[in-house]
Amino acid sequence: MLQGLGFSNVAIRVGDGSRGWLEHAPFDKILVSVAAERTPPALLEQLKPGGRLVLPLVSEDVQFLTVIDKDVAGQLKTRKLIPVRFSRLETV
Repeated sequence: MLQGLGFSNVAIRVGDGSRGWLEHAPFDKILVSVAAERTPPALLEQLKPGGRLVLPLVSEDVQFLTVIDKDVAGQLKTRKLIPVRFSRLETV
């Protein structure tokens, strides 16, 4: 479907994404569609320097859409954007 829209460099994984997707890493961008208590370490490790991770994170029982940018030196900058409501991450 995405190729029909002109996107050829997008990979989609359905399942427990908390361990990332090492076979396709590193990633420029990662979009997570379930809320987590904390950022899965594997996702941060598999994010390229200069990359961006977007995910809903739970903070005091409220979910916030959160953006984590990794600079070229590997330093992380986290920003909470807006309150959201997503299904919770269930790891297996």
